[in-house]
Amino acid sequence: MAAYVIFDVEIRDPAQYQQFMSGVKPALEAAGARYLSRGGAHKIYEGDWTPRRIVILEFPSVAAWEEFYYGPTYQGLKQIRDACSSARLVSVEGV
Repeated sequence: MAAYVIFDVEIRDPAQYQQFMSGVKPALEAAGARYLSRGGAHKIYEGDWTPRRIVILEFPSVAAWEEFYYGPTYQGLKQIRDACSSARLVSVEGV
């Protein structure tokens, strides 16, 4: 079953974030993931959530997502991401 990962990202240093992106894109492809949304326009219809930049990824499964997230490649890239941005993220299984 597919897994969807939703990031709410605030970018503090766009140049450094681009360094993260140049490394994470090929890593995501190697993990079998694909972008469904990456920073497009969004509207709030209900509630008090005020997202910043929304990124939605599709992984083949929760296991594939967790292998990617906890793996050494992403953990190294995450250090770059954490230095130039802050994020909230969740995963949810698809139907």
